[in-house]
Amino acid sequence: MTKPPGFFEATEMPTAGWWEALWPDPAGVLAAVGIVPGMDVIDLCSGDGWFTLQIAKIAQRVAAIDIEPHLLEVARHRLAEAGATNTEFVAGDAYEIATLAPWPADFVFLANAFHGVPDRPRLAKAVGAALKPAGRFAIVNWHQRPREQTTVLGEARGPRTELRLSPEQTIKAVVAGGLTHVKLVEIPPYHYGAVFAPPRA
Repeated sequence: MTKPPGFFEATEMPTAGWWEALWPDPAGVLAAVGIVPGMDVIDLCSGDGWFTLQIAKIAQRVAAIDIEPHLLEVARHRLAEAGATNTEFVAGDAYEIATLAPWPADFVFLANAFHGVPDRPRLAKAVGAALKPAGRFAIVNWHQRPREQTTVLGEARGPRTELRLSPEQTIKAVVAGGLTHVKLVEIPPYHYGAVFAPPRA
């Protein structure tokens, strides 16, 4: 399938089955990075809605933003089957998040995509413009381990080794975009979550 202009490298959705094996407790991932009930949340680069559904179960409102309309349709179907009615689906470029977002967000969640972003400080700055003053931005990334060591269901998974970012590289890129690092959490077995906030006025 042809990727749309602006598609981030190596951020395709995985084949069915191993996503569930890797993330058996998506709600636990959300709690670890700080998403709590009642928030207005943007799931950025939301893909097929695996995390979007879990966010919708606790958030007041959700905006799922992805550059691929067909993945948004998969997500829309997933949430409709679950009876979730508090989510808007928006097709567009992640760099345009502040324009695409239907409202200022308490939280922006980005999983398994930051490694493929060409201009990471630019994206961080764009996210900052979409957040409420006390908002948070969480990036869930694969650890910088060789791909052959990150196996799921017996096969090496995730982005190529050379694309992976250490927590320090992620933090440096986002801080360069004007945000402040708040905390770093481990998300077993192969990920970490880096959480950021807008600078204090």
